Amino acid sequence: MTKNILNIGIPSKGRLRKDVLNIFKKNKLNLISERGERDLLGSIKQFKNIKILYLHAREIIERLGDGSLDIGFSGFDLLKESEINTQKKINVLKRYNFGKATLVVAIPDPWIDVQTVADLEEIAFEFKDKKKKRLRVATKYPNLTREFLFSKGVTQFKLVDSLGATEAYPFTGSSEIITDITSTGETLKANNLRILKDGEILRSEACMMISKSFNNKMGLKKIVKLLSKN
Repeated sequence: MTKNILNIGIPSKGRLRKDVLNIFKKNKLNLISERGERDLLGSIKQFKNIKILYLHAREIIERLGDGSLDIGFSGFDLLKESEINTQKKINVLKRYNFGKATLVVAIPDPWIDVQTVADLEEIAFEFKDKKKKRLRVATKYPNLTREFLFSKGVTQFKLVDSLGATEAYPFTGSSEIITDITSTGETLKANNLRILKDGEILRSEACMMISKSFNNKMGLKKIVKLLSKN
């Protein structure tokens, strides 16, 4: 990485990308990409020493952690899901009023006797004692899910990595329950899932983050100040 080049990570797709690009637009920072929206590299017209990298939101967290990005935009949920050693290398500079969502524990509607995590603990032990298997929890957030369930006294479960639409897992026989990120809860309801009354794991929003190894590169403070306006 060139010493005086400032590397900024922006999500490569989705609503988060659009909202982050709008921050640059509002502050009259003209982003340039030679091949249009599909380009993975870009620059800012007013700052010759800044390189823009369009990356997956999860990768932005990893690259901030290893110092190959100086500034990055991603979700607070993804930061908290990352390894502790990665989190220790990143500072959150600003939380934005977009990208808001909540990571929750959701169960199938027919489980009428299960209302709280304490009820879930009983179900988990029933699975172990009667069915001789552990309650399966499908998720894209294994670290946060494990930490939350353990903190609530639920230990008899097995995490299942979700590779797609997590809300479908209980109905395809891939898991019994899920944890998933949701903005309104409507998608969960539409898929016959219900959030536990005390099943909120984490509230999240889009953040501007900085690598602790940034070394005060040229233009860093100025660009941070501009991006912090909104």
